[in-house]
Amino acid sequence: MIAAPTQSHTRLDPMLSGISAALVLVGLVAIASASVGYGEWHFNNPWHHTVRHGIYLALAICMGAVAYRVPVEVWQKTSGLWLLLALALLMLVLVPGVGRNVNGSQRWLPLGPLTVQPSEVVKFALVIYMSSFLVRHAETVQRHWQGMAKPVAILGVTGLLLLMEPDFGATVICTGTVFGMLFLGGARLSYVLLLVGTAIGALVVMIVSAPYRLQRLTAYTDPWQDPFGSGFQLIQSLIAYGRGDWWGVGLGNSIQKLFYLPEAHTDFVFSIWAEETGFFGALLVIVLYGALIGRILWVGRRAERDDDGFPAYICYGVALIFSGQAFVNMGVSSGLLPTKGLTLPFISYGGSSLIMSCIMLAVVLRIERSSRSYEGGQT
Repeated sequence: MIAAPTQSHTRLDPMLSGISAALVLVGLVAIASASVGYGEWHFNNPWHHTVRHGIYLALAICMGAVAYRVPVEVWQKTSGLWLLLALALLMLVLVPGVGRNVNGSQRWLPLGPLTVQPSEVVKFALVIYMSSFLVRHAETVQRHWQGMAKPVAILGVTGLLLLMEPDFGATVICTGTVFGMLFLGGARLSYVLLLVGTAIGALVVMIVSAPYRLQRLTAYTDPWQDPFGSGFQLIQSLIAYGRGDWWGVGLGNSIQKLFYLPEAHTDFVFSIWAEETGFFGALLVIVLYGALIGRILWVGRRAERDDDGFPAYICYGVALIFSGQAFVNMGVSSGLLPTKGLTLPFISYGGSSLIMSCIMLAVVLRIERSSRSYEGGQT
């Protein structure tokens, strides 16, 4: 017997939406505080970035609302189109005069007052495509190494385009996400480990062949060798952590954001948050990310239990992206990992990252609603 839909079957998951709302609020407060000095100096307006972030947030919520209304089946049917669109954007941004070059990297497409970062789009497109591929070719992926050839080839093309920008951080996240999804899709561990070993070997070659990457690695291992050069950013970030102590210096009272830590509202916003709110404020953000990722994995597991593989793999892919970016961003700012530019989902300043994060979350919320309706509609 099929029961009629009830209000509980259509409302947003309170835990998932509540955690994400808390992270968005933390991001708004952190950016408002961290960007005051930078905005005053460069734009003669201390609230320049706060206002822009608010506009990005409103746009992200609107686009997330649209994505939430799209049935999961539509994403599955159009997975190949989304991948083609993402690859086209990656190629378009490399065209001279089209892509915007900032600090030696050509990663942005200007669209009037807004800019689009194709690397953010390609992460979601890869998750959608891989989820569809793992459902359509489940037996081949689980039993034969040939089943991994097509995803690896697509990942290779994507990685090459990302490295041409260059965007090494996005390449690492995309690679880790695809390998993780292959493993969760049932690929043999030996095959996945072979791919990981190959990727690590390629990583070593790229680091050795590029002097600036090697310089970043040496600065990461001992930033004090060049405290006013390659190690400057990491040292200032560590000073911010140290000043935060247990309870922080108070919101708005950061010293490191006053041009000691360059562009503190972007990749190192977590350092300023830790300085102003201390150990417990930083721990709160880590707990929120842990809860968010755990809830997304729970939604995916429930969908998989209902024999619905496509939405389950989407949840796993989104969880891999959020966890990977959060770990790398926090690891870089605390000196655990080499310096690499990656946004902190829902918190760092950046319109493309915020919009795509909200879209991915909206898709997961739709999956959760569909799973709840499926379970509640059977007696």
